[in-house]
Amino acid sequence: MRAFFPAPRSSFSSMSLSPEARKTLAGITTATITTVLLKKGLRNVWMRRARPLRPGLPRLVGPAFTLRFVPAREDLATPESWSSPISTRTAIEAMPEGCIAVVDAMGITDAGIFGDILCARMVKRGVTALVTDGVVRDVEGVLGTNLPVWCDGYAAPPSVAGLTFVGWGEPIGCGGVAVFPNDIVVADQDGCVLIPQAMLEHVLNEGVEQERMEAWIVNEVNNGAALPGLYPMNAETKARYAASKT
Repeated sequence: MRAFFPAPRSSFSSMSLSPEARKTLAGITTATITTVLLKKGLRNVWMRRARPLRPGLPRLVGPAFTLRFVPAREDLATPESWSSPISTRTAIEAMPEGCIAVVDAMGITDAGIFGDILCARMVKRGVTALVTDGVVRDVEGVLGTNLPVWCDGYAAPPSVAGLTFVGWGEPIGCGGVAVFPNDIVVADQDGCVLIPQAMLEHVLNEGVEQERMEAWIVNEVNNGAALPGLYPMNAETKARYAASKT
């Protein structure tokens, strides 16, 4: 009954993010990343409605493994569809270690896309995190799996009560952001930010410097400095900051 859906593309590359890049990004806040990308003209990179399910999650980084739902259609969104080759179960078995699963649920909040069993399997597959603009179900069990989750809350009904799963490994929209497979996702307490692959080196370079500069500014503020001329820096402050790095 699902045969008319095109087969998902195997476009995920395990080499899309080096260990060194992952470590560097783990030290750059999502707030800083949005600033760095804004300066390059990218304004829409923060995924709305994707908030940490559990307070205090560490900052996590990984290449995006995309999944997509569309509105429920009664002949397709059935419990029997969970056994289809095009199912969330099959998609999870395609998730490589270290990825971040990014799920387009169209902001629907009355049907949970994944529950505790699916999240437990993702943990076994070495998935770094789950990010969605929708919700999860079996929240107590999901929390018990220790899978880091960014979502819009939780609901009891299963996904087929409001959604039809249609595939993975293709461009999606999540929280109003266009997400392509292998784009880099950074998630922390401020939410989830997308870094296009083409912008990765720029963010790695500029993000580290932005964090260093802002730490210096915070220290100046703590020492009693006034904001005008400090943030943003005037020429004199830039000279003092440059001298501090030598």
